[in-house]
Amino acid sequence: MNGYLIFILAVLLIGYLLDTVVSLLNLRALSPVLPPQFADTFDEGQYARSQEYTRATTRFGLIRNSVSTLLTVFFILVGGFNWADLTVRSLGLGSIATGLLFTGLIVLLAAVAGLPFSIYATFVIEERFGFNKTTVRTFVLDIIKSIALSVVLGAPLLAFVLWFFETGGPLAWLYCWLAVVAFTVIVQFLAPVCIMPLFNKFTPLPDGELKDRIMQYAGRQRFRIKGIYTMDGSKRSTRLNAFFTGFGRFRRIVFFDTLIDKLTAGELVAVLAHEMGHYKKRHIFKMLAVAIAQTGIMFLVLSLFINNQGLFEAFGMEHLSIYASLFFFGFLYTPISMFLEIFIHFLSRRHEYEADAYVVATTGKAGNLISGLKKLSAANFANLTPHPLHVFLNYSHPPVLDRIRALETRTGHAGENGKDRS
Repeated sequence: MNGYLIFILAVLLIGYLLDTVVSLLNLRALSPVLPPQFADTFDEGQYARSQEYTRATTRFGLIRNSVSTLLTVFFILVGGFNWADLTVRSLGLGSIATGLLFTGLIVLLAAVAGLPFSIYATFVIEERFGFNKTTVRTFVLDIIKSIALSVVLGAPLLAFVLWFFETGGPLAWLYCWLAVVAFTVIVQFLAPVCIMPLFNKFTPLPDGELKDRIMQYAGRQRFRIKGIYTMDGSKRSTRLNAFFTGFGRFRRIVFFDTLIDKLTAGELVAVLAHEMGHYKKRHIFKMLAVAIAQTGIMFLVLSLFINNQGLFEAFGMEHLSIYASLFFFGFLYTPISMFLEIFIHFLSRRHEYEADAYVVATTGKAGNLISGLKKLSAANFANLTPHPLHVFLNYSHPPVLDRIRALETRTGHAGENGKDRS
């Protein structure tokens, strides 16, 4: 059997087994005992329901992962990639146009395979636990808009990548890297004003106590705010969230409307202070630098496997092509990607602690942030006792109990700081 095929199948199997074991460990880690820090936030019934939500989503994830892995292996072994290649080649187009159609066909097949799971997750699981507010019309429109964005933004970028590898010689990977970096930076600037409004409505925060307190806090921190907005998150879900987006004059502070309904003004300012801490500590730029470096590594390694005869034989391909090389390399790159992702998650978790510390340093107390974190966790049915291995592999944020304990330790008043002081 082809060595590349053995490696790829082994990677798929090991990845599947690892995900399964970690998911089962995470289920076993669920504790029926409500952590005392949440005694003022959860009642026993709510806590039990949040744990049932974790069980339901985890079991659904296991089924989804099993089907996805089986379909992927089947598609490889029956020559699905070769069929797709021959189908688009029969149109007699140029190499770049053929590559775009090949990519579109593979992505379409993957999307169709995943659509039933997305529908079930949204309209059955999320509906069952009271999160879903997405209508069928919104669900369909989201798919259409996503496809349109992929065509308008993704297709030209992919065309450039294919063209660079066809004409760029030994430095093609470098040209691709620079093109993707430029594209990423441009999208970061334009997303708040051109892309995100396609999916949600952004409304300037009205004058009042909340806006006054935010402006006062930002003024003390010498942080210029270009815009404070609410977003109609309730259009799709009851979940709570807030975020910064964009750079420079496009930068926005965004609160979900669901968040404003649930948190006090003091808690919202604390959430804002946490997000501001990411900017002040330059976490956004550090993570962007890591992402840029990761992309460079990927393109460099990819350049070593373009039109690799053995790799194409592993997938039963009759023709070599740069566009198919991109897909096949993705399977080889999976282990490297996993280790890089673990590092990125570790870095992200550390940044969360630093942003929490920034809140304490600039407000002088942790109470509003702690009470806000509790309300967020309760409203979103967060798992309060995840397994450490699951956290290590998959969490970009520390578990909420760890964050609360760190905040209590920093202020030296365990328990007291969980009270709202607004």
